[in-house]
Amino acid sequence: MFKKIGLFFASIAPGIFLIGYNIGTGSITTMASSGAAYGMTLIWPLLLSCIFTYFLIMLFGRYTAITGNTILSSFRKYFGIPVTLLVLASLLFSEWISCMGVMSVVTQVVEEWSKPLTRSGEGFNPLITTIIFGALLYYLFWNGQHRIFEKILAVFVGLMGICFILSMFMVVPEPSDILSGLIPSIPEEKDALLIMSGMVGTTMGAILYVVRSILIQEKGWKKEDFRLERRDALISVSMMFILSVAVMASAAGTLHPLGLKVDNAIDMVKLMEPLAGRFATSIFVAGIVSAGLSSLFPIILLAPWLFADFSNKPRNMKSTGTRLLVLFGVSLGLVVPVFGGRPVIIMLASQAMTAIASPLVLLLMLIIYNRKSIMGEDTAGLKNNIILIIILLFTTFIAFAGIKGISGLFQ
Repeated sequence: MFKKIGLFFASIAPGIFLIGYNIGTGSITTMASSGAAYGMTLIWPLLLSCIFTYFLIMLFGRYTAITGNTILSSFRKYFGIPVTLLVLASLLFSEWISCMGVMSVVTQVVEEWSKPLTRSGEGFNPLITTIIFGALLYYLFWNGQHRIFEKILAVFVGLMGICFILSMFMVVPEPSDILSGLIPSIPEEKDALLIMSGMVGTTMGAILYVVRSILIQEKGWKKEDFRLERRDALISVSMMFILSVAVMASAAGTLHPLGLKVDNAIDMVKLMEPLAGRFATSIFVAGIVSAGLSSLFPIILLAPWLFADFSNKPRNMKSTGTRLLVLFGVSLGLVVPVFGGRPVIIMLASQAMTAIASPLVLLLMLIIYNRKSIMGEDTAGLKNNIILIIILLFTTFIAFAGIKGISGLFQ
C-alpha cells in the first residue's frame, strides 16, 4: 500500500512543485485582501485563471514531451539571445525580489503571532528567524537530491493545505456566498481591479510554464505519457484553486462582515485573532509559514535551473556555481530585516515583473506552436490557437491593469 502511495506522489511530483511555488505569501495576501474586501464575490476570476493555467501547463508540458526541448533553450534557438535574455532577466529579477518579500512577510507574521510569547511583547526578532529559516532551506538544498526535494515539498504543501482548509472550516462563509462568487461581476471600488490582477498574476505567472517544461524533461515524460501529465496538471490546478479559496474564505468569514481590510498577511494575524480565536489564528499562521517555505524552496532552486535551461546544459545541483546561486537567493531574505523596507511593496514589484514576462512568453510560444518545422503534425490547430489568443489578450489586459494599479500606489 505504502509503495503504491509513494508511486502516486512520484507521478504527480511536477504538480506538487507548482503548488508549492504558486501558493506563497503573495497569493495569500491577495486572496485574503479579496476575501476581506469583497467576501467571496471574486471567486470567478480565480477559477478562470486556474482553468487558463491548466491549459497552459498542459501546453508547455506537451511541447517538451513532444520535442524533448525546454522553453528557454528553445527561445534562444528560434528567437535569438537578446529576446531570451529579456525573458530570463525578467523571470530572475521577479524571483529574486520575491525572495526578499516572501521571507520578510513570513518572519513578520511570526513576529506578530509570537508577541504574547515573549517577555518584552515584541515577538521573535525577524533577523534571527530569517537566519533560521534561511539556514534550514540551504541545509535541505545542500543535502538533497532531486527526489528528496520532491519529498520536502510534499511535506510543506501537505502542511499548508491542512492548515488553510482547517482555517476555512472554522470560519466558513455561507455556501450561497461561495456559489454567488462564481457569477462574473466586478466591485465598483477602485482597488477591485488591482486585487483581481494580483489574483490572476499570482496564479498565471510565466515562470510556472517555463518551470513546467523543465519538470517534464526531468521526469522524462514523452507523448505516450500524456495521460499522466493530464492527471498531474489537473490535481495541481485543483489544489491551487481549493487552497486559494480556503484563504479567501478565512478572510471572508471573519473580516468581511465587519468591514475590516487586509493590506498584508500581518493584518490577518492582527485582525483574525479577536474574531476567530488564538487557536484558529495559530493554524492560519502555520499555513502562512508553510506556504512561505514551500514557495521559497522552489524559488531558490529556480536560478540555477533557468541558467541551465538557457544554456541547454544538464542541471548539476552540486556544482559550485549552483551552490553560490542558491546561497545568493537565500541571502536575499536578509535584505528587509537588515536594511528595512515594506514587504508588500516588494511583493507588488515582483508581480509587476511577472506581468511583463507573461504576455511575452505566451506570444513566443504561440509562434513556436504554429511552426510545422518545429512541431510537425502537433501544431496548435484552430481550437488551441483561439484559446491561446484569448489567454494572451486576457493576460495582457491584466498586466496593464496591474501595472496601472501598482503605479497608483506610488503616487
